[in-house]
Amino acid sequence: MDFPSPTLASLWTLGFCALLIAGLLTRLWLSSRQIRHVARHRDAVPAPFAARVSLAAHQKAADYSLAKLRLELLEMAWNAALLLGWTLLGGLDWLNQLLRSQLGDGLLQQVALLAGFFAITALLELPWTWVRTFRVEQAHGFNRMTLGLWLADGIKSALVGAAIGLPFAALLLWLMEAAGSLWWVWSWAAWLSLSLLTLLLYPTLIAPLFNRFEPLADATLRQRIEALMARCGFRSRGLFVMDGSKRSSHANAYFTGFGPAKRVVFFDTLLQRLAPGEIDAVLAHELGHFSRRHLPKRLVLMGSISLLGFALLGLLSGQFWFYSGLGVRPNLVAPSDALALLLFINVAPLASFFLTPLLSQLSRRQEFEADAYACAHADGQDLASALVKLYQDNASTLTPDPLYAGFYYSHPPAAERLERLPA
Repeated sequence: MDFPSPTLASLWTLGFCALLIAGLLTRLWLSSRQIRHVARHRDAVPAPFAARVSLAAHQKAADYSLAKLRLELLEMAWNAALLLGWTLLGGLDWLNQLLRSQLGDGLLQQVALLAGFFAITALLELPWTWVRTFRVEQAHGFNRMTLGLWLADGIKSALVGAAIGLPFAALLLWLMEAAGSLWWVWSWAAWLSLSLLTLLLYPTLIAPLFNRFEPLADATLRQRIEALMARCGFRSRGLFVMDGSKRSSHANAYFTGFGPAKRVVFFDTLLQRLAPGEIDAVLAHELGHFSRRHLPKRLVLMGSISLLGFALLGLLSGQFWFYSGLGVRPNLVAPSDALALLLFINVAPLASFFLTPLLSQLSRRQEFEADAYACAHADGQDLASALVKLYQDNASTLTPDPLYAGFYYSHPPAAERLERLPA
């Protein structure tokens, strides 16, 4: 590990603070714009939706959006303070030194450091999750979870995360120590393999731990869907209905898995709300993503970005200023790989945040492509009516601030999307 003068560490501290402040101010500015814009247009349904959306539904969506945004403002401040607490105020350094005193140096201590950090972070997130579920969602009529189910989900998530994350953490730390100067290439390959394996196993091993999946029982609807998939040249391992209504009244449909493990999943709430033709159109949209190979393209993009990230981590992990500039004392007589990972995980999003509008734009373009595919293989009017119903059922605002939507929205705003569909 290189030992530069304190000047580099000080410059890194200033750079970190600048990134943190710039990102926080940008988020606050965008959210404030969104709050003002939604509130300003609360009392009038936009003209393109006047015949299909009631004023009461429009106001409900506005109030729901405003409630979520105000909670997000508080979370932004909290997350910034927590990041400072872990870094410059010494939280991560304290946890590292505590575990070293109890466990000594070695792989066990480093895995424990990763586990301890994520466990503490998850516990600190619980109050925010509770407020979102039992205050915001419940106040607007969406939450159907009981406290017992909420706690059970949290415990299951922690156990699944530990079962997958701890062995992978041990492998990653071992590679960082034993694989030589190109450890980051092997680590990236291991991470990519785990990601693909999780996509393959999630539908059959992980998702059923949280929800019940039953084969689609409606024979007529099944025939319609199978005929649509045959026209589109798509094969799946089955059509399933998920009991999403036990947690929320939000409706959705999605494909999960890839390769031979692909399956189509409908929320029971969606089947209750949409007509058969509208279900066809929504499914055709999802088939459009597969026809246009959006999933492989996203995997390649994310794989490329993650490779750059691992390469950067490989460079930074050997620099003393990277640790000391963030309030952490690296282990001088033992590996500091876990510290490097945690610091990078915390700092990298400060820079990658400014890539958000580019990724959002790419996603919106793919949504338009999927809509066009749906119009070619189903009824475009059915897609338009289905989207309006979903916007209403999910209380999605019809009047987002253009800059906010351009920065964050992975799907086109409602007005832009419906403008391209048959009336």
